[in-house]
Amino acid sequence: MSLFKSASTVSLFTLLSRITGLARELLIASTFGASAMTDAFNVAFRIPNLFRRLFAEGAFSQAFVPVLAASKAKNGEAATKLLIDRVATLLTWALLLTCVAGVAAAPVLVWAMASGLKQDPRGFEAAVFMTRWMFPYIGFMSLVALSSGVLNTWRHFAVPAATPVLLNLSMIGAAWLGAPWLRAQGIEPMFALVGGVMLGGLLQLAVQVPALLRLGLLPKIRFNFSVVKDAWADPATKSIAKLMVPALLGVSVAQISLLINTQIASHLTPGSVSWLTYADRLMEFPTAMLGVAIGVVLTPQLAAAKAANDAAKYSAMLDWGLRIVVVLAVPCAVALLTFAEPLVATLYHYGAFTDRDVLQTTRALMGYGAGLLGLVAIKVLAPGFYASQDIKTPVRIAVVVLVVTQLLNLALVPYFQHAGLALAIGIGALINALWLLLGLMRRGSYKPAPGWGVFALQVAVASALLAVFLLWAEARVNWVGLKSQYLQRIGLLALVLSASAAIYFVALWAFRLKLRQLLRR
Repeated sequence: MSLFKSASTVSLFTLLSRITGLARELLIASTFGASAMTDAFNVAFRIPNLFRRLFAEGAFSQAFVPVLAASKAKNGEAATKLLIDRVATLLTWALLLTCVAGVAAAPVLVWAMASGLKQDPRGFEAAVFMTRWMFPYIGFMSLVALSSGVLNTWRHFAVPAATPVLLNLSMIGAAWLGAPWLRAQGIEPMFALVGGVMLGGLLQLAVQVPALLRLGLLPKIRFNFSVVKDAWADPATKSIAKLMVPALLGVSVAQISLLINTQIASHLTPGSVSWLTYADRLMEFPTAMLGVAIGVVLTPQLAAAKAANDAAKYSAMLDWGLRIVVVLAVPCAVALLTFAEPLVATLYHYGAFTDRDVLQTTRALMGYGAGLLGLVAIKVLAPGFYASQDIKTPVRIAVVVLVVTQLLNLALVPYFQHAGLALAIGIGALINALWLLLGLMRRGSYKPAPGWGVFALQVAVASALLAVFLLWAEARVNWVGLKSQYLQRIGLLALVLSASAAIYFVALWAFRLKLRQLLRR
């Protein structure tokens, strides 16, 4: 399967995941709005997600997938299956200990994440309660990450890409059916979402099992101490553990940034955490469909090319990934900067979600949008280092960018409040991506193919035409005022977005950018 077809498969299922995720957020926003209780849920949900990024798609995946791909290429499938069993055993033991500790330490974790919730004691207590019930979610998702790493290495991308849909459907069911039932019982309806999260985690893990069984790769998890000892003594597992140390630091840097931002937002106007969360959900469309999809496909292929010492193929795959990022992420960034309010109003402005919520979420979305190209490019550039089993370099860059981001917070938050937090993240992502790019070029791992100057000019001119059209469309319609005429607003948005895509791609064609040739390359 070609890289583009593989990336398209991941993107298609990611699109389905983001659509259901958007439906989930729309339902939550219209049912609960933005308040101290929604802030409490968002903080409680972020805590297990923070640890999930350490054990799952963060440090663990960055260390596990390159070693797994190299083992498959050099040692064959039998030896690699033994490696999978041993890694799964060690990971399960680590997760059990982490979950027990997390449930016990929930009050401390909530305070560390968002001490500002104590402005409303009820919100703080609710966050602690929900954290305790949702913390085991990291166990499900970390094992899902292990399964996904195996399936992606064997080029089975569909199941891992589709599983997030199950979490969204579970939470939709919880908000739609569970919340009214709890309200009728006199219980806080927000707690229904906790059940939805746990059910979603269980279902995501369950659907991995048939796919792994078909490949004969279902991990055998052992609880015998001697087996655990043998697993730890395996040179391959030691290599993964060694790679995880700098990876943990790198992911921790990103999570420390998130923790600081959540902490700051919790001390701003109530609802700030929720506004940032709603904007972040919209950002997940382009970042996941472009950056994550391409990164998931490229990482095992880059690792295999590195293992085969094929430098030309390695560089060519990075070049292809970056060109796809530029041609698709730049117009998305333009749309977020020029057309944010219509997007937020059409998608969220229902029920308890007020005009003020639209305005505040729009500001956050524009802040994120300023750094979209960087946020997506990192997902392609960082695997260029991970595939070489070099995790230290991206970590060092991330540490410096963390400091820069916090300095930007000091300058921006007093003026822009929660939107300043989003803008600081966006600027930091651009710096991070540029630094990673220069690092790959300096070491000779990436040599840009000819034609980048003309390519960049073609994308820039087409994006400028797109911006002019979107600014006109934003000014011609009172998008917030159409709250009661939601069908008309949805129709207008669909029409504008369709016309935007047509304008952009026709402009690329008119300026002789051979998009089909790029996708097939």
